[in-house]
Amino acid sequence: MLKQLVLLSVLFLFSWSGLAQQFEILEIQEAYQTTFNQQLRIPIRIKNNGEKAQFFVIRKVKGELGDTQKGYFCLSNNCLDATISEFSKKVEPGETVQELYFVIESGIQAMQTTLRFEIFQKGSAHDIVDRSVAISVDEKPGRSFIFQSKDISIQDVYPNPVQTQASIDYKLHSESVKARLTLHNILGKIMGDYDLPASETRVKIQADELASGVYFYTVYIDNSGVLTRKLIVRK
Repeated sequence: MLKQLVLLSVLFLFSWSGLAQQFEILEIQEAYQTTFNQQLRIPIRIKNNGEKAQFFVIRKVKGELGDTQKGYFCLSNNCLDATISEFSKKVEPGETVQELYFVIESGIQAMQTTLRFEIFQKGSAHDIVDRSVAISVDEKPGRSFIFQSKDISIQDVYPNPVQTQASIDYKLHSESVKARLTLHNILGKIMGDYDLPASETRVKIQADELASGVYFYTVYIDNSGVLTRKLIVRK
């Protein structure tokens, strides 16, 4: 009888271990911090370690957002309504889900909360993997100018590191000045070119299609570079 119980226990542990290794969750940070009116994208990477295709369910089960904030699931640029708290995706054997995010629009109020997600194979809700993520939203702190001349005053890029979109505040002191900003990678390849008109005071740099890594932006006044700074993209 004792031998039978031991054998059953071993079989149970082996079976549970096999289920637990059917998939794994990659690249979820434990905490994120952002400021007002930002879009925070939390990547959710699921790898199917099994030998057949599986449907996986990702469910937000905890975490309240503020009145001016909302959160929703997005696969690349295809997003669900903010009222939907569950997302499912078919994953082929050996495949890792890419470009799946839980997106938070930070709104205009400070907030600290913890989001909790449950991830499991469809039809196997008893084999659940939990992931918790702490979120902090604060008002943007005041920033000083990093460069000033008779032609332009400019602040540093914010946020840095960036996930989707960063901005730079500036002021041209003459409408006759021609200013622009060029974003390039570490090899010098231009990844973005932005005019800085005198009628505006902020330029937005799109980073949602950039790979993670180090970039540089250069400010040109009348085609002469006056400032080069580092920008880090982190997905």
